[in-house]
Amino acid sequence: MKSSLEATEMWFLRREYHRQRRKQMKKSLTQAQTTRQLMTKIRKRQAKFVGHVLRRNQLEHLVTTGKFDGKRGSGRPREKMLDSLADWMNIEKPSEMIRKMSCRDGWRSLISHASRHGT
Repeated sequence: MKSSLEATEMWFLRREYHRQRRKQMKKSLTQAQTTRQLMTKIRKRQAKFVGHVLRRNQLEHLVTTGKFDGKRGSGRPREKMLDSLADWMNIEKPSEMIRKMSCRDGWRSLISHASRHGT
């Protein structure tokens, strides 16, 4: 998903500045005077939303963190949003991230630090 979003972002820039070759991607970025920001913006908004949802102990909290009864599907497990956000923020476990979400100001500082230094 990440690579396709980054490719789409570069496609928009190349199209805006009439660049057609991949060798000229850096020229498109320098001409637009920008850097790749799409994934950072998406992750930042996801983190804000997840923090908002998980601070309230309602049904959304249970759905995001809970386990359900029944038979698991076969195949490779899907990547969870909490796991990918924990990786982006360089936090070891999603449970540690959920604990840090309870303090709103601390969570905001974590998001801003990850958006500046995240992967």
